[in-house]
Amino acid sequence: MILHDRIEQLFAQSPEALNRTSALQAFNELRFFLNNGEIRAAVPSSAPGNYGGWLVNEWVKKGILLGFRIGETVDYSVSDQLRFFDKGTLPLRRLTLDHHVRVVPGGSSIRDGAYVGPSVVVMPPAFINIGAYVDAGTLIDSHALVGSCAQIGKRVHLSAGAQVGGVLEPVNAMPVVIEDEVFVGANAGIFEGTIVKRRAVIAAGVLLTGSTSVYDVVNGKILRGSRTTPLLIPEGAVVVPGSRPMTQPYAREQGLSAYTPVIAKYRDTHTDAATALEDGLR
Repeated sequence: MILHDRIEQLFAQSPEALNRTSALQAFNELRFFLNNGEIRAAVPSSAPGNYGGWLVNEWVKKGILLGFRIGETVDYSVSDQLRFFDKGTLPLRRLTLDHHVRVVPGGSSIRDGAYVGPSVVVMPPAFINIGAYVDAGTLIDSHALVGSCAQIGKRVHLSAGAQVGGVLEPVNAMPVVIEDEVFVGANAGIFEGTIVKRRAVIAAGVLLTGSTSVYDVVNGKILRGSRTTPLLIPEGAVVVPGSRPMTQPYAREQGLSAYTPVIAKYRDTHTDAATALEDGLR
């Protein structure tokens, strides 16, 4: 039986009926293929049912949840002063020089089951969770998070403090996707399955969720996600923090405004110069 079918079958079983040995074997195989990037939680696709050019692999997310389900908390401590406790099924990734990845000393963690491509740089402290896919040449800066199943493209820059949320549940929900050559500014947050198309720029402090309204002032329209579809940020969009006046009487009286992200322009040569990556860092 192929891995896909085994995981579907095991995931459907009740905790009482679950064969832990079979589940652990399937989960370990899944981690192996996730590490190599051969299997992904979401994939580029033009097939029916895609959104924004992406399809969710629900069975992969089920396999990761299966690993949590069967895991028992164990002691990962390295000394009396460095105490760690986590699921025994979720060890850290063991990288070698052959992976051609720079992990700068200082407290970063990459869980096993996350793909990290060649020439990726991870600055301390940063965290990359299981199921994530980080493609070649990307920079993960200090205090940045790449959550469960997040898909990060080539030559992306995640600035200091940037948060890319994890989306494990529900299993049919799109993970956060950040396509090639996107720039994400400091302390920006991208959550709830948002898809950021290639070469977009997300300015410092911008927050994007599935329920966020994004005002495209260039094209005169409002972008929104829904319960069944993620928020889609167009290719080359430059998204900055903005505000809009609140209409309730008390809010008007007090001059209050609500936060909203705004597409101020689309990428041009000036934007390219401001967000250029330095190859020497990789």
